[in-house]
Amino acid sequence: MDSHLHHDHIENHLRSPDFLRDIVIGMSDGLTVPFALAAGLSGAVSNSTIIVIAGIAEICAGSIAMGLGGYLSGKTEQDHYKSEIKREYHEVEHLREVEISETKEFFANIGLSPAVQEQATQEIAQDKDRWVDFMMKYELGLEKPDPKRATKSALNIGLSYVAGGIIPLSPYFFIDTSLEALEVSVLATLICLFIFGYFKSRITGVPALKGALQVTLIGAMAAAAAFGVARLFEAH
Repeated sequence: MDSHLHHDHIENHLRSPDFLRDIVIGMSDGLTVPFALAAGLSGAVSNSTIIVIAGIAEICAGSIAMGLGGYLSGKTEQDHYKSEIKREYHEVEHLREVEISETKEFFANIGLSPAVQEQATQEIAQDKDRWVDFMMKYELGLEKPDPKRATKSALNIGLSYVAGGIIPLSPYFFIDTSLEALEVSVLATLICLFIFGYFKSRITGVPALKGALQVTLIGAMAAAAAFGVARLFEAH
């Protein structure tokens, strides 16, 4: 048997799923919400300057709100982990037999024999810190969060929102008539939504073309609804 066969299998995993998740959250809302706002205003006003001002205000507010949401989510994750690890240390120290039973149960569920269950449990229970880490990961399914995660998440989501929001708004900087600017904005944004949806789907394992079309359709529907509502109110 060729000793080099083990090199033929290469596992591809996401190295930074949290970062990619933040980018997806920020970029998807950044492309969609300002796009819908600009489209809606284009149905009500003819001056692109008003839309630019409103769009910039929305991007600033939206990026701050989204970033704050990411920060609070990261802090909640850290607080939850701290609370659970404190509880786990208490159980290891004061409910040792219960924790030993739970550890054995884990090893039993993965198919180890009773003798190996006993040996593995006694081995891991010798080190309290290692035991707690084991129970946090395999009993509770919790990984230790990055202490800088909250700040990183806020920046990633906020900046991604800004990057996405500039795309549908940019034509209004150069075209004075809102409806003409909207035509360019629709074309540019739908192309970006399709590309974004395609790569998002590739990363997450969803069929790429289907995912790209879904993201594009959602953005188009949001913009069309906003434009239609603005036209409806303008008519009255």
